[in-house]
Amino acid sequence: MPEHRDDADHDRWTPRHSAELYGLEDWGGGYFGVSEQGTVVAYPHGSPEHAIDLHEVVRGLEARDLQPPVVLRFDDILAHRMGHLRRAFDDAIAEAEYQGRYTCVYPIKVNQQRHLCEEIRDVGRTLGFGLEAGSKPELIAGLALTEGHNDMLFVCNGFKDEEFIETVILAAKMGRNILPVVEQTHELDLIARSAERHDVTPRFGVRAKLASGGVGRWAGSAGFRGKFGLSVSQILAAVDQLREQELLDGLQMLHCHIGSQIYDIRTLKYAVSELTHLYVELVKLGAPMGVLDLGGGLGVDYDGSQSARDSSINYTLEEYASDIVHRVKAICDDADVAHPHIVTESGRALVSHSGVLVFQVLGSRTFPDEPDQALVKRALEQDSDETPQPLLDLVDAWERLQDGADPGEVYHDAEHALSEAVSLFSLGYMDITCRAATEEIYWAIGMRLLAEEGDDLPEDFADLPDRLGDIYFSNFSLFQSLIDAWGIDQIFPIMPIHRLDERPDRRGTLADITCDSDGKVDRFPGAAEPETTLPLHRLRKGGDGGPAGEYEPYYLAVFLTGAYQETLGDLHNLFGDTHAVHVVANGDGGWSLDEVVEGDTVREVLRFVQFSPDDMRRALRKEIESAVASKHLTLREAVRMRRFLDDGLDGYTYLE
Repeated sequence: MPEHRDDADHDRWTPRHSAELYGLEDWGGGYFGVSEQGTVVAYPHGSPEHAIDLHEVVRGLEARDLQPPVVLRFDDILAHRMGHLRRAFDDAIAEAEYQGRYTCVYPIKVNQQRHLCEEIRDVGRTLGFGLEAGSKPELIAGLALTEGHNDMLFVCNGFKDEEFIETVILAAKMGRNILPVVEQTHELDLIARSAERHDVTPRFGVRAKLASGGVGRWAGSAGFRGKFGLSVSQILAAVDQLREQELLDGLQMLHCHIGSQIYDIRTLKYAVSELTHLYVELVKLGAPMGVLDLGGGLGVDYDGSQSARDSSINYTLEEYASDIVHRVKAICDDADVAHPHIVTESGRALVSHSGVLVFQVLGSRTFPDEPDQALVKRALEQDSDETPQPLLDLVDAWERLQDGADPGEVYHDAEHALSEAVSLFSLGYMDITCRAATEEIYWAIGMRLLAEEGDDLPEDFADLPDRLGDIYFSNFSLFQSLIDAWGIDQIFPIMPIHRLDERPDRRGTLADITCDSDGKVDRFPGAAEPETTLPLHRLRKGGDGGPAGEYEPYYLAVFLTGAYQETLGDLHNLFGDTHAVHVVANGDGGWSLDEVVEGDTVREVLRFVQFSPDDMRRALRKEIESAVASKHLTLREAVRMRRFLDDGLDGYTYLE
């Protein structure tokens, strides 16, 4: 993670220092900044003229009885991203004097939430964008979304059965601009039978299985062993079959799948070259073609490093568009083939920046900066035959540290003493008071070493932040709202949305409220490599009785969560969807809520797993009445129990 500047203001922490510490300008894409008040602000139009204060939004939601966790969706950021991609290709086409057009189709799988898809449809309509579906439910959703917009390109990927193909053929007969993509050779027979049944000349594409491999986590989804598409020999056989069936005129698109989150522009270049050469060969074989669909892969710089690594990208939107347009043009010109209509399937790059997950910290587990002197004194003075030597060694180590001894040497001694203490305790030669005192002193020595050495820890102590970092318990479910951080070790930028005019004085990891040991976040953006702890502020006492109890509210946000996180999440521990609100900037410099989608209630998630809330409520109320009759509960206690039950069923699945 980038360090703040070592300037004259080093001792006076400012919001600017926080922006640099958390690398906000590196990964924010121009959509986020820090206010003079020390809060995170969103720039929905990509410039500071219109700013929305995230902390103000969250407090405003609480006043509306919408408690975090909550997903903030910024439709204006989404529209700006879509416009940016459109401009990048328009500029590249103009510069290269390319004779074809460009269309981006949004893969519905990236985020199927209706309000977001409708926004993409409405903005995409003005930009000449389209949609992509990969399943029957997405096909039906896409048909409904494009009702009244028949000219919008609708690409259908994924494995298909006869029902799927027939639906697409009929939609095309109704006037829809819809293209099914052949993934398996038998789908050609399905297309032929459906076309004959309904007396139409079908329009379709084929997906090619390229030799060019992908990179990163999804490298295996491309190449010869990839899941999708036809090999070159299968495509050649398909052309012969289509010619024989007099359906070759229907082959109008060539498609490929490179992968997701392509972080190295060279991988894209190789794939574009191979696919375009294959396109040219198909034209030479007599297929009319016309559309070259380069699939997805346009990545997002999650860690802000602008490098060729999993959580970043080493290219810009402009470079992406320019490389595609110029390579397709050069290859087609050499073959004297008309420039095709270029299509890309960008989802992650369009929607990631528009989603922000905000949650509240409930509490923290910290290691002591100073040993509990009363505990140590008690351990030393208690009646026993002999004070355990490891305890005496740790007391000596702590005293030497106060006298200026080398912290590294002291810590080595402390580690050895603690190891001996654990062994003695396990064998029954040390009591619990002495064991507790040894741990207290050991932790304090480690914390002192961390404080004095900071980021310049010797190699021997590189794992010290992992061992002694704080744990901040947070009101969200990793498995519901940040599934990629668990499933594929995806790194997301995370930071507080307020108190940024204060120097963070702690480092820690995040733990969610599921009862799963994997429910934690311990990988964060770093300058050279991922960090294992995050700079955070010490929690303040003085809560208002909310879920954080005795602490003042402390809010963290996870950025760039608009892609996949809302749709891939599961119901682990029956934590459901969070609230989601669409926030828009007003002309007067304020903000308003365009849409509010309330999160799942306990009643709803119980139904998801086939429980009947009404039956449960009836059975439990009967048991409560029996407890009153048998005097196990007072009437007042029974009322409180019934009230909890009724309120709980209709309440948020998260802590309130």
